[in-house]
Amino acid sequence: MSDRSLQAQNLHLWRGDRHVLRDLSFGVEAGECLLVSGPNGTGKTSLLRTLSGLMYLEGGQVVWAGKPIRDDLHTYHGELAYIGHEPPLKLDLTATENLRYWIGVRRRLSSRDIQGALDHVGATRWSDRPVRTLSAGQKRRVALAGLILMAAPLWLLDEPTTNLDTQGQQLVSALIADHLSGGGVAVAAIHHDLGIAAPGIRRLELAGE
Repeated sequence: MSDRSLQAQNLHLWRGDRHVLRDLSFGVEAGECLLVSGPNGTGKTSLLRTLSGLMYLEGGQVVWAGKPIRDDLHTYHGELAYIGHEPPLKLDLTATENLRYWIGVRRRLSSRDIQGALDHVGATRWSDRPVRTLSAGQKRRVALAGLILMAAPLWLLDEPTTNLDTQGQQLVSALIADHLSGGGVAVAAIHHDLGIAAPGIRRLELAGE
């Protein structure tokens, strides 16, 4: 894609009687990561779900690669990797099976691809165990393997270091840095700084009402 840029233009979002996003605008270009912080309830997750197209705005629009995402949501979702607060894994499947079916509906994967991604995130030892037997941190690592395999130019990440130890948190920072170095775009909701050693880090603080 020649124009990897995400633009939020005058976003207004209500949740019940709360004006969660109020005339919010920003842009994130290729090689940039926007770190979104703020107290609980200020709209970090709502913003990510809006950017992903899962929530509808009362005003404004989200633009990817120069086109409003609502013009062709299917194509947009093909360019997007969204990892929410809870990893999107099936508990009765193994880590390997989850990746084969979760990512396999988007792109063709070989067993070597899956094994390589699991190796990269340090999940090899328990890749054939049912996900229901894994710890929260192990599940998060499987989700990170999926993030690698999606090979999407745009990453939307909700608290990506949740349940990870120090080594896992460093892994997340390294993955994002690698993504940016390849011209990718990322937006991450965070509670603490990720310590990403890369240029192109930008910050947005949500204050709420």
